[in-house]
Amino acid sequence: MKRTHLPLNALRVFDAAARHLSFTRAADELAVTPAAVGQQIRALEDVLGVVLFRRTSKGLELTPEGEAGLDPLREGFLRFEESVEAMQAGQASDRYTIAVPREFYAEWLAPRLAVFQAGTPTGSGGVQYILAPDEHADFTEANLDLAIRLVDGPGELQGIQLAPPSRVTVAAPNARDAWIDWPGMPLADGVNPCIKAGSPGQALASALAGMGRTVLPLALAEQAIARGTLTALTDPEPGNRAYWLLAPAPQWRSKKVRALVAYLTA
Repeated sequence: MKRTHLPLNALRVFDAAARHLSFTRAADELAVTPAAVGQQIRALEDVLGVVLFRRTSKGLELTPEGEAGLDPLREGFLRFEESVEAMQAGQASDRYTIAVPREFYAEWLAPRLAVFQAGTPTGSGGVQYILAPDEHADFTEANLDLAIRLVDGPGELQGIQLAPPSRVTVAAPNARDAWIDWPGMPLADGVNPCIKAGSPGQALASALAGMGRTVLPLALAEQAIARGTLTALTDPEPGNRAYWLLAPAPQWRSKKVRALVAYLTA
């Protein structure tokens, strides 16, 4: 069934004017001018083809037509409020679904989420994180709130860079004199790597095992460097790709997403 286009703003003005029986007090409630209230009421009367108010010596009065529509209108506004609450409940404020590379989660994200979780008690169970098994999961299919990806920019999504696109050459103490390659880290011509890894996480694990040196995003390697399990063989240098916090535009309007993003980028 085709739904009639409803002049919701004018109906909201009518409800306020009917409660106060005063365009001036309705204007104060709605933070507009009395003239704007009168304009909305006249426009609504034109659309409906009825007169809603009459002026008498005692002030403003509802007509029978206006009186007849008032109770169903207010019931409708209550249903609107229930609908909004139901939709907000579906996006639980204490639950986050995140797609993130496994290695970046372990080295960078997990310690930060633990602190955020500890400082944001919600309900009896606290904040809940749901980690998508595929770091490249589709936002709609996986119902993601956020994704973290190693990319050169946000593309069609909206995003915030979590760290500068810096990279550093690292190796474990007493590592083999060999190179570990992965697709995002081109080696110099003539270098024959001992390992061709498929991801920065595999390159990181190989380096931690002492199998050779590799070039990693600084954000991924800095905790291992701080622990002493990896040694920085060079100073950080500019790179092309960085870890970006990504989401479609509607997600960025979510209060819970804004709270987590603000914490991670503080």
